[in-house]
Amino acid sequence: LDISSNRFIGNVSSNLIASPTSLEYIDLSYNLFEGLFSFSLLANHSKLEVIILASGNNKLEIETENLADWDPSFQLKVLILRHCYLNKLTGNIPKFLFHQRKLERIDLSHNNLKGSFPIWLLQNNTGLRELNLRNNSFVGKFHLPLDRYESIVSMDVSGNQLDGQLQENSGKIIPYLVYLNLSRNRFEGYLPSSIGNMSNLEFLDLSFNNFSVESLANCTSLTILKVCNNRFNGEFFSKQLKLENLLSLKLNNNQFTGTLPVVPLILFYLDISNNNMSGTIPRWIVNNTYLLTLDMSNNSFEGQIPCGQNSLYLLDLSHNLLSGSMPSCLNLPARHLRLQGNKLTGAIPKVVLNSRSASLLTLDLRDNNFSGSIPDEIGALSSLRILLLRGNHFRGRIPSQLCWLNKIDIMDLSKNSLSGKIPDCFHNISFGKTVVSDHAYNRYSSFAISSNMKIASTFQRLIEWNNEEDNKWTEYDDQVEIEFVTKYRSNLYSGDILDYMFGLDLSCNKLTSSIPQELGELSSLRALNLSYNHLTSSISPTFSHLTLLESLDLSHNNLSGETPSVLIDLSFLAVFTVAYNNLSGKVLDMKAQFATFDKSSYEGNPFLCGQPLENSCTKEDKSHPSPPKSSNASEGKWYEVDLQVFFPSFTASYIIFLLGTATLLYIHPYWQQQCFNLIEDFKYRCYYPIFDTLKKLSNRLYP
Repeated sequence: LDISSNRFIGNVSSNLIASPTSLEYIDLSYNLFEGLFSFSLLANHSKLEVIILASGNNKLEIETENLADWDPSFQLKVLILRHCYLNKLTGNIPKFLFHQRKLERIDLSHNNLKGSFPIWLLQNNTGLRELNLRNNSFVGKFHLPLDRYESIVSMDVSGNQLDGQLQENSGKIIPYLVYLNLSRNRFEGYLPSSIGNMSNLEFLDLSFNNFSVESLANCTSLTILKVCNNRFNGEFFSKQLKLENLLSLKLNNNQFTGTLPVVPLILFYLDISNNNMSGTIPRWIVNNTYLLTLDMSNNSFEGQIPCGQNSLYLLDLSHNLLSGSMPSCLNLPARHLRLQGNKLTGAIPKVVLNSRSASLLTLDLRDNNFSGSIPDEIGALSSLRILLLRGNHFRGRIPSQLCWLNKIDIMDLSKNSLSGKIPDCFHNISFGKTVVSDHAYNRYSSFAISSNMKIASTFQRLIEWNNEEDNKWTEYDDQVEIEFVTKYRSNLYSGDILDYMFGLDLSCNKLTSSIPQELGELSSLRALNLSYNHLTSSISPTFSHLTLLESLDLSHNNLSGETPSVLIDLSFLAVFTVAYNNLSGKVLDMKAQFATFDKSSYEGNPFLCGQPLENSCTKEDKSHPSPPKSSNASEGKWYEVDLQVFFPSFTASYIIFLLGTATLLYIHPYWQQQCFNLIEDFKYRCYYPIFDTLKKLSNRLYP
């Protein structure tokens, strides 16, 4: 009975299952069944060998513990109960499995089962070939039986809470294992050398644990190796590993050191990001015709980027010490180019901005030393979705050819020296108006896999070993991450979320003239930053059409006029600032989202008034009415002075003046000389008139 992969709904019919007791094979998987399914319906099925129940909507519950001390009449070969809320109330692994002796394949993944690792499943079923306990809640040590189990070829215990060190003889107990997934647990310490000697092992995932030392010298059949997010250190490539069969290598987020090997590796995927590796980039890295994805970010690689002819799916060399100019002979990647945070100089080579690069989705050149103008040829990147040029030395006008990139979702030109006006044609750019649902930022595109027969055949074999819909070995499980500053912080966006993030950042440039009112047509924008420019005129009321806007920063410009009252309709705003402009009039009413903005959103505008500012918009009568004359008031005159207050205050002021003058003359020789010259001039000017006057008077008195 096989009714799998349909859209049947409701409860599983008891008549369908219970009546035909001659059934040997039952597959009800991937439908829309819900409710409770009890294994008591299978009590009389003595011939059953295969049971497959995998929920297609996560609403099916399976209960196996409702029959006390149930000794089933069947002996299964295959049991798959996946995504089924198996024994939801207790979380126990089915007890009837204690009585099974012929199992060849067990899959109890994604059920939140609890307890310790069920070592007895291997002891009771010596012919077991595949064991999948992925994404449950098993705890404790991962102890294998002491016997040798040569039949098992696939084991997956990933996504549990197993801890401690692995047994030193693990590789000897299961010597012919081909597929081993221990990822996302709490394992620690040394990786046993016995695992490094498993010559049949093709697929090994140790990622997201706390392993510290690896030894994989004799795993000569390895095809895919993932040891990311551990504490591995040392020089991985210094060991004479025989990696001729390796296609995918993930070493990211460890503490590996050393350089890349000079001898080419035939890989289609290489991720060594977030380590301490150094040296120069060997030429084979960008000339490898098999390589689809290369991520070397966050290391200490230096020198120039070598020329390359391979059009990679993704090339990420960001946050290294690379210098010099981009070689004109470098083929632009097919989809994503990330060079952020290096010391690259010169202009963007025009050869990488032509029609051959029409499939490019991401161009990230942030935080380098690029200079010159943004070339007009950039308009040839017709598929571009992300353009990030922040933190360089680009100058000149923003080319109108950017308006040809009508699929752009995120554009960041901030922290450059761009001048002139914002092109009116920016409203032609999509910024989310045109919905694109190609999931280009989530998985490999189909051309990437099908372009190489060796890779395609490897993925086909993976599907055969572990036929699971969400098996990340059969898909590109790394998402392109994009960093974009919004709401005063830098956020990382990746995967499908990039289909919903739309932003424009032109801040920290030298842009002039008025803000084009056409920007109000970018109705899907979620972030707009035009701060720290020289923009003039008023804020356009068309900004009220930006109904999805979450962050609007117009601060530090020369904007004038009143703040349009219609902006209060922007109900999603979390950040709003027009600080340090020349705006006037009353600020927007403190209601809806605008009730959350304090005076920092408006400060630096001396002619703005109203709450939350301290300037009141009400006009006050500045005439001073004469105070009423008290009947008890003194008859003294209004100009009479209190001598007890006057003399002390006058004396103190006089002393402070003299001391201040003396201090100034003492510490500043120039003013000291000027003072002496002034006194001398004054003396001579007074001396001669007085002397002449006295002489004339004497002559008259004594002729």
